[in-house]
Amino acid sequence: MIDHPHPVLEEADLRLRPSTEDDLDQLARWFTDPGVFRWWGGRPLSREEVAAKYTGRRCPRVESFVIEFAGQQIGYIQYHLEGPGQAGLDMMLLPEFRGRSLGPKAARMLLAHLASARGWTDITVDPALENGRAIRGWEKAGFVIDSEWPDHPDGPALLMRLRPLARSSS
Repeated sequence: MIDHPHPVLEEADLRLRPSTEDDLDQLARWFTDPGVFRWWGGRPLSREEVAAKYTGRRCPRVESFVIEFAGQQIGYIQYHLEGPGQAGLDMMLLPEFRGRSLGPKAARMLLAHLASARGWTDITVDPALENGRAIRGWEKAGFVIDSEWPDHPDGPALLMRLRPLARSSS
């Protein structure tokens, strides 16, 4: 269970803030966009599904965030607790904001917080095997391919793990 609220994370023009009920209309539009749902569950989501899953997450093991760039809402990122020190990340950016290194930067911001404030070190992602852009983005954020996941619930995927952080020799 995630036992404390998550702070807003900011770095220059990029901001991650916890999603709220006020984000429902925007999120519902995003999750019906073919450029988004193609890689996020494979089908458009109803407003009710979006409300249950992505606004102020009612699931105690998941934290959800809206990604903002220069004051504009551009995507969504979440982490889900899988065990002590273990978490999985999921992220989507609107198509017009892809390819600008904003995804890897948002991921690194969240990863830095999870490592420093929570001590989490075993973090995974599971991009679709055919989603080369996401795979390259996760690699830029510090993930390496662990294995293929042919029977993933959303179709063939890769399991990627955060590259181990170098330990300082003191």
